[in-house]
Parts: sequence; structure tokens; C-alpha cells
Amino acid sequence: MVGRVHYRWVVLAVGTAAQAATATYFLGLAAVTPALRDHFGLDLAGVGALIGVISVGLVATLIAWGAAADRFGERGVMTIGLVGAAVLLGATALVRDPLTAGALLLCAGASGAGVNAASGRAVLTWFPARNRGMAMAVRQTSVPIGAALAAVALPAVAGVAGVPAVFAVLAGTSLAAAAAVAIWIREPPGTVRASGAPARLGTVLRDRRLLRLSLAGLLLVVPQFLGSVFLVEILHTGAGVPLALAGGLLALTQVLGALGRLGNGVWSDRASSRLRPLRIVAVAIAAGFGLAAAVEPGPVPLLVTVLVLAGALAISWNGLVFTAAGELAPPGRAATAMAVSNTANYVAAAATPLVGGLVAQSAGWPAMLALGAVAASVAVLALRGLTEAAPDPGPHRAVAGCRAAGRADSRPTRHPPAAPCAVAPVMPRRTPAGSQGTVGTRTFMR
Repeated sequence: MVGRVHYRWVVLAVGTAAQAATATYFLGLAAVTPALRDHFGLDLAGVGALIGVISVGLVATLIAWGAAADRFGERGVMTIGLVGAAVLLGATALVRDPLTAGALLLCAGASGAGVNAASGRAVLTWFPARNRGMAMAVRQTSVPIGAALAAVALPAVAGVAGVPAVFAVLAGTSLAAAAAVAIWIREPPGTVRASGAPARLGTVLRDRRLLRLSLAGLLLVVPQFLGSVFLVEILHTGAGVPLALAGGLLALTQVLGALGRLGNGVWSDRASSRLRPLRIVAVAIAAGFGLAAAVEPGPVPLLVTVLVLAGALAISWNGLVFTAAGELAPPGRAATAMAVSNTANYVAAAATPLVGGLVAQSAGWPAMLALGAVAASVAVLALRGLTEAAPDPGPHRAVAGCRAAGRADSRPTRHPPAAPCAVAPVMPRRTPAGSQGTVGTRTFMR
């Protein structure tokens, strides 16, 4: 039997795997667009729309799934979402009509969206503030990892067995993730669910700190997607870099970005702050894209160096925003707050490639890169003066009885609990003595 303190790593591993499973079809289908065009008889715009409807379904349901996770817990929400996605992807393997396939993929995106908010809530619930940033960063690396694995595996599957086999593999991946979630995802021991009704959705949408944070995330998605989507085009068509080398540099950018997510998570834990590192990273992104705009066109080695580093920085910030959203959430609404933040990110992700392409086509690559610098600069302004919960001075000092009870993650409060406490998923919020206190997603008896 895995100890309570160590079980958090099981939850993190399963949550990360579940998020990677959804990324295989959210992002991985782009790797087989030629096969999808042949199978469904589509042109470039048509296959783009077919893949794009997955994100439409995700954006439309993220907040609802977050509210469900807050009310009913992660395991049920993630399991239902993954099983639903598996059924819908399996059904897509059986159809040839592109409209029917699009409707099924739209629903698959809507179903799989449950994993986004719920898996993040699981990490917030299990990990104390002192290493939550690192844990959330690990979880955030699941997206590029899942997309990279799909990019390697799906073209081979399509070449050997065709598009139906691609969707069958994706369905099996989601089903396997659902089984892992159902078996291993658990709530922390000793926690008590809120006895009253959770805060209404309007409470989240009216929280100015969360709205400013979500706006900053939306703006930072602009340079992230400009760098990810157009890096190969800039280097290959604009600077004459061979296509294979340009693709390798994009892969390097993704790897460095994933490592940056981990580094930023550890940094935020040591700084006891998510927003201070986020501001510094946003400034660095603005500077990097501004410099890239200035050196394009220019010496190819210099352009490559600047673009790769700026693109990696633009990939590295997501975990900071996601973690901060959960920690700034009103009581009982951590998953909803993370879903609101993610919704803003996906809206920007859907719009940025189109806008960036139009700017590049009409004004050139330097203007498009400057757009990324401007967006990051405005994000810095949105983050200016934004406050966060006070850092936790020491999770084990105030209530030693929790350690004896095997609950080493409890949080100090102004009024120490009279009875063993539960795991606290976010930075502490003060409550009057003798009352029930809620922190993020849990309620605690004082």
C-alpha cells in the first residue's frame, strides 16, 4: 500500500498520462492531415476545419466540466470524459462522411475537455504549496509530450492501416487512460467536502484578479502560437533553412519549452510566488520577440538562436498561470477558475494562427514577430500590481498533529484546528475562529 504522502505522485503520474492521452487527438491529428484529406476527400481548408472543431468543443465545455469537478470530484469527471471521448473517436473510425466525422470530433473535444480542469484540480488538491508549482509543471508537460508521441506514432499507423486505425488507436489510448483514472485517482485522505453550495460561477467571473490573470494568459498565447506555428515557415521560406533542419529546430524549441515549464515550476516554489516569475518570463518573451523582429531578415545563425530561445520562453509559462488560477480561486471553485483561464487560452490559440498569417502575408515576418512582442508587453501590464495569496511559511509547523495522522500537507491558519486537519490544496486563506474554512477545493472543520 502506497503511503499517503507518496500517493500524490501516483495521482500526478495518472493525471499527467490522462492529459497526454487527450493531447494525442487535440493536437496529434495534425500529423496525419494528408491521410485525413485523402480519406475524407477534403482540401486544406476542410481538413483544417475538421481538426479545428475539436478545440471548438473543448472551449464550449471547459467551464462546465470545471464546475462539475468542483462539485463531484476529479475521478468521476475524468473517467466519464475519457470514456466518452473513446466512444466518439471509435465511432469516427467507422464513418467516411466528413460532416459526420466533424460532428463526432466536436463531441470528442467536448468530452475530453473534462480532463483539462479536473486533472489540474487533482494536483492542486494533493500537493502542498511548497512544491505545487513543480508538480503542476510536470502535469503541463503532458501536452507537448502527448502531441510529440502522436506525431511519431500516428503517421506510421496511417501508412500501414489507414485513417480508421488512427482513430481506433486514439480511442484505445483514451480508454486506457480512463481505466487508470478510475483505478488510481483518489481524493486526499481526511478531506471533507463542502457542506454548503459552492460559490456560483458568477463569483469566478467577477473575480478581477482571475480575470486579469486570464487576460494575461490569453495575451501570452499569442507569441506562443506565433512561434510554434510559424517557426518552420520563417526559417525555411524566409531564411532558406532546409526543411528538415527547420523541423528539427521546432522540435528543439518544444523540448526547451517543456524543460522551461519544469524550471519555472521549481522557481515559483522556491520564490513562494507564481506571479513574480510569470512577470519576469513575460518581459523576457516580449524582449525575445522584439529582438527576433529586429534581426529578421538577418544572419541565419543569429535568427535561429533568437527565434528558438524566444519560442521556448513563449512555451514555458503555462504552468504558472494555471497554478495561479487555482490558488486565486474562490472557495470551492479551483477547477472552475482553471477552466476559465484555459478557455481564454484556447480562444487565443484558435485566433492567433489566422491573425498571424494575415499579418505576415500583408506586412512581413518582422511585423508578425512584433505582434508577439506587443501582446507579451500588454500581458506584463495586465499582471502589474496583481496580488496573490501570501506564501505558506511552513506547512508542518502549525499543526504537528497532522503529521502524526499521516497528513503532512496541512496548512497553518491563524487559529490552529482542534482536531486533525485535512490536506490543504492552495495557499492559506484566513477564516474566523470556530468556523468552517475553505481553501481552494476543500472544506475544513476548524
